Amino acid sequence: MHLRSLALAACCTLLTTASFALPTGQMGDMKMAAPATKALPSPAATANVTLNGKSVVIHYNSPRMKGRKIMGGIVPYGQVWRTGANPATTLITATSLKIGTLTVPAGTYTIYTLPNADQWLLIVNKQTGQWGTEYTQAQDLGRTPMQHKTLSAPQENMSISFEHTQGSSTELHVKWETTDEYVTVQAE
Repeated sequence: MHLRSLALAACCTLLTTASFALPTGQMGDMKMAAPATKALPSPAATANVTLNGKSVVIHYNSPRMKGRKIMGGIVPYGQVWRTGANPATTLITATSLKIGTLTVPAGTYTIYTLPNADQWLLIVNKQTGQWGTEYTQAQDLGRTPMQHKTLSAPQENMSISFEHTQGSSTELHVKWETTDEYVTVQAE
């Protein structure tokens, strides 16, 4: 029995030593199982609408309340918010838009918001492909005020949606907790 334990220890030591002797990233023919991927706590989501036959799409990640204070807490007032989670929220439009007071040419942009207790601003930013917390104000295409509604019941999952669509017009809504901030979007 003692001999078997010594042999097992020697084999483990030999394998460990051999793996350190190989160049970084090369384990010979040894196959290691990939770590199990964990589902993101803020899964990817998409909002899309067709205005005048042209596609408008927003890609974002949807965070959850999980019993936390959201507005004025997780989403602080007076600071630019990534309006979602993980990568920056992306707006892709195949047509020029009028979002509130802001003219947005066809193209790809990043969406941020500036929440306040009494008034939110929607920010359309020209920088794309960055992580959600990487905000550069100098890249802003512009900002426009949003309107506010209070939801009748708390919404656990943050959402972005297009609602009340008719022809070339729709509303862009950002909802979470009991907050519903929205702005009119018009295809030009």
